[in-house]
Amino acid sequence: MAPTRPEGRTPLRSTATDGVKIVIVGGFGAGKTTLVRSVSEIRPLSTEETMTEAGRGIDSTAGLAGKLRTTVAFDFGRVSLTDEVVLYLFGAPGQRRFWYLWDRLFTGTLGAVVLVDTRRIEDSWYAIDRLEQYGMPFVVARNNFPGSLHDLGELREALSISDAVPVVECDARRRDSAKHVLITLVHHLYTMSRARGVRC
Repeated sequence: MAPTRPEGRTPLRSTATDGVKIVIVGGFGAGKTTLVRSVSEIRPLSTEETMTEAGRGIDSTAGLAGKLRTTVAFDFGRVSLTDEVVLYLFGAPGQRRFWYLWDRLFTGTLGAVVLVDTRRIEDSWYAIDRLEQYGMPFVVARNNFPGSLHDLGELREALSISDAVPVVECDARRRDSAKHVLITLVHHLYTMSRARGVRC
């Protein structure tokens, strides 16, 4: 008997020809795992573990009431944007002690989403610095937690990012919102690719 797939999950289309690797980065508790889960058309692979006393004093949970689990390697999901284009999503761990994993996750990546919790905006600086060092295109998505601060213009200024980098709002729990962020990134990658082609 053939295994049944979860309701609402989509098999990879036979017309898919282009696979694009995308990494979701950001601070601890910014919503990266939630975004991958909400938008993935397959059952996402998650390496979440229950937080223990061993992490006390290492992983700051200030402002993260109710945070009980954390990603210790990466999350993985897949979403088809068109009949031909498929995005493979890798959610990176946010804690400082797991940042060494980012180098491997960045290999073969075409672009990234920086997911920001404006209640802990300083947690986003490292992600942006690393992406700029890699020369990797990215977009910034403000995850709209209750009590989120800063409008998008203020967020751009606080993160000191150029006008060329798209900054959008996001509710990582909603598939349509998460998908809008990914579409924004793909359009950004396409625009940058065309600009490079013009200069050549």
